Amino acid sequence: MSDAPKPPVHDDLDLADQVGAKAARKLRARRHRTAGIWFGLGMMGLIGWSVAIPTLLGAALGLWLDGRYPGGRSWTLTLLVAGLTIGCFNAWRWITKEDQAMRDEQHGDGDE
Repeated sequence: MSDAPKPPVHDDLDLADQVGAKAARKLRARRHRTAGIWFGLGMMGLIGWSVAIPTLLGAALGLWLDGRYPGGRSWTLTLLVAGLTIGCFNAWRWITKEDQAMRDEQHGDGDE
């Protein structure tokens, strides 16, 4: 028998907890497989449309207002920029929400 000191019991529990956590993460990863390139392209398209739609709607409303109420200011340019701003905010909010969901799932909070 060797005279090497035995590690304290709490280290074994820490190791068991770590192994259990890794196993749980692997099981979650197997259940929630990444969709691959098509998922990424779909997300890019979704984000692109969330910026493009408000921008185009702002430009269309601006053109209509310029036609109905001609004046010194350009409603088209103003509402185009407003639509672009709203669209970028929508995209930022969507990306933040998805990022938080991925972080929660990674840490095990989003599963149970």
